[in-house]
Amino acid sequence: MRKISSSPVRYFFTAAILAGTAIPASSADASDSRNPARRQPSENTMQQHPYLGMWVTDDGRVRHELLPDNRYDEARGSRESAYRGRYEVTGTHIEYWDDTGFTADGDFVDDNTLHHGGMVLRRK
Repeated sequence: MRKISSSPVRYFFTAAILAGTAIPASSADASDSRNPARRQPSENTMQQHPYLGMWVTDDGRVRHELLPDNRYDEARGSRESAYRGRYEVTGTHIEYWDDTGFTADGDFVDDNTLHHGGMVLRRK
């Protein structure tokens, strides 16, 4: 029987194991750090977003604030911060992910009107 310790097979497996330790756990992790287009928008960029700020129903019952860090805070009646979570705007469409797992969406029909959850909210 031939000894593996001096065979080319041993060298191949050793090289393969060592090469595997030099590769990042996720190629997406490595590319994101070098590709600014794939990173989350910075707070400075979001501060320029046209839909940031307070959105309120005509009766004032629902107050929905879009924050610059892609978070929102929604008050209902006398209950401040009734819903909180993150949001993402694509064009004129907005998707919400509440911290409790609830999801919702809406559409900006013009610069000052948001249709969300059967409600009409206006910029304040």
